[in-house]
Amino acid sequence: MAQASRSTRKPSTKKPTDTKGQVGSFTVPGVPLEDGHKLAGQLQLRLHALNDLQLTLKHAHWNVVGPKFIGVHTMLDPQVDAVRAMVDELAERMATMGVAPIGTPGHLVENRTWDDYSLGLAGASEHLGALDLVYTGVIEGHRDVIEVAGDIDPVTEDMLIGHVAQLELFQWFIRAHLKDDEGVLATDGATTEAEAAQQAMDADKAAD
Repeated sequence: MAQASRSTRKPSTKKPTDTKGQVGSFTVPGVPLEDGHKLAGQLQLRLHALNDLQLTLKHAHWNVVGPKFIGVHTMLDPQVDAVRAMVDELAERMATMGVAPIGTPGHLVENRTWDDYSLGLAGASEHLGALDLVYTGVIEGHRDVIEVAGDIDPVTEDMLIGHVAQLELFQWFIRAHLKDDEGVLATDGATTEAEAAQQAMDADKAAD
């Protein structure tokens, strides 16, 4: 089992210090200026979450080892590409709404409300277990903002819904490796990436 610190992708009590970039004098037509800027400000943390996700997926792609290496290694690259496209779409939506997106690593680290990914070199089942929790955290955060967007701007809401549809599909790809023939996930009940990785590894060993 790879060494892993306690880590969770669920929302924490930490408050971001600044989640909004420079604000313009405009937003999209048909949306009140204050509402448009407020929504765009909330998109900043989703931008950070997606940027973090694409880096985390690439990190796992590089650091997965063991007999199931090639299947997981090749599965993750298309997910990286798709998430990078989401990053670009979301950032450009923020700019369209009159708020400058911030894509710097320092701002991401300072304002994120989740811990850093806790696995390094590790087996396929361990990374898959941890990534299941990573996806859950990103999806839950997107869904929270979807609820807000629905009352302000259906275009932004539709964009986020499209993201979630892809993210949930990718999580299904991950979970297909973690599910037994009765539909039970090896990561059930895990609250940290370390726990999820350990449970996934144990289940994989039991199945062999």
